[in-house]
Amino acid sequence: MTDKKDIYANLTQLGGETKLPNSPEEAVLEKVPNPQVGVHYCVRFTAPEFTSLCPMTGQPDFAHLVIDYVPSDWLVESKSLKLFLGAFRNHGAFHEDCTVSIGRRLVELLDPLWLRIGGYWYPRGGIPIDVFWQTGDAPKSVWIPSQDVPTYRGRG
Repeated sequence: MTDKKDIYANLTQLGGETKLPNSPEEAVLEKVPNPQVGVHYCVRFTAPEFTSLCPMTGQPDFAHLVIDYVPSDWLVESKSLKLFLGAFRNHGAFHEDCTVSIGRRLVELLDPLWLRIGGYWYPRGGIPIDVFWQTGDAPKSVWIPSQDVPTYRGRG
């Protein structure tokens, strides 16, 4: 069996002070070996206070992100994910681009069996924009809970 310290040896951000990257492109996403390879299970990350900037006005946009994935050989290291998501605070892009870009970057890093991301965005110009992306059908043998984030209702 591999020594646990060995599987974490290449991490550069965990366990110390790390500054928030200036952009998603600068952010370093890190991965660790999945200690449960061959077991199909769902991992969920929820970022209820995600922020990016409107590319036209520079005003902040806010979203509740839910990322679900079924790992294969790799897990995303959570601190690196937090820093990656935080890097969007200074990034100007539309809701659709932010949501899909996050999902695609994770797929590129992890090559998971399956991944989906739900971006539940608060209204811009009076219209909430929710964005959903996934890699394909979820594995039938894995319990994938509903995201259960209600659509924005305002005062309604």
